[in-house]
Amino acid sequence: YFVVLDINLTINPIYTTTIMPIRPSSLVCLRAFSTTTSLFAKSTKQKLLADHAGVPPYPYGPSQWYKQSNHGLYGGQRIQFGNNVSERTEIKTRRTWHPNIKYKKLFSLALNRKIRIRVSTRVLRTIDKVGGLDEYLLGEKAMRIKELGMGGWKLRWRIMQTDRVKRRFRLQRIALGLPPDGPVFTSDGKAASEQEVAEEIRDYDEELDREDARAPTEAEMDGAGVVEEVLEDVRDAQPLQGEPVREAPRAA
Repeated sequence: YFVVLDINLTINPIYTTTIMPIRPSSLVCLRAFSTTTSLFAKSTKQKLLADHAGVPPYPYGPSQWYKQSNHGLYGGQRIQFGNNVSERTEIKTRRTWHPNIKYKKLFSLALNRKIRIRVSTRVLRTIDKVGGLDEYLLGEKAMRIKELGMGGWKLRWRIMQTDRVKRRFRLQRIALGLPPDGPVFTSDGKAASEQEVAEEIRDYDEELDREDARAPTEAEMDGAGVVEEVLEDVRDAQPLQGEPVREAPRAA
């Protein structure tokens, strides 16, 4: 109990005391307030810098418009915008096209394991055409390097550290008259030691193991654009970005 002083100046200007009970602590509703999450949370840019600290710099940089493509094989695809144009009234209605992204486990011959990653259906067809995940990641053309994105670039670096791919590149360097082994660089352009490369490989393999053990939630699948189902005729009618799609005339 605690004492409360009650002053009544209109009726009797005498100090009186009133005994009021204290509410039990179990009945008091207090809102927990903590700034720990916001302080330790990383932005997309900071997370990419931390994940690619020991990897050579990606020549095209991270994607600024469709940031989730930095963590998968999207093949340069992103959200497209356009209009639905009514055939009857010619009224335009804004709409969007999301890339068809799937969670897939793809087998890597170099790593001798399956890798669970978000990949677009267009990249899946390309992987099947070139002969596997390793051949897709090790493509040498500039357009292929641009399609990889930050996630594919790091996975490409991991595959290039295996003995299978090193032997392949060593034979190519000898055929071109170059030294059999070349230096390894970090993201800041400095030569990396074998210990630094081994630590980065171990951290990345642990990250792949955690991703394989975690099942995707429905919210993640929805955010990846998997739930959107488009008819085949409509999908074929929009090959270009922002091309309007005309609706069928409605019955009167």
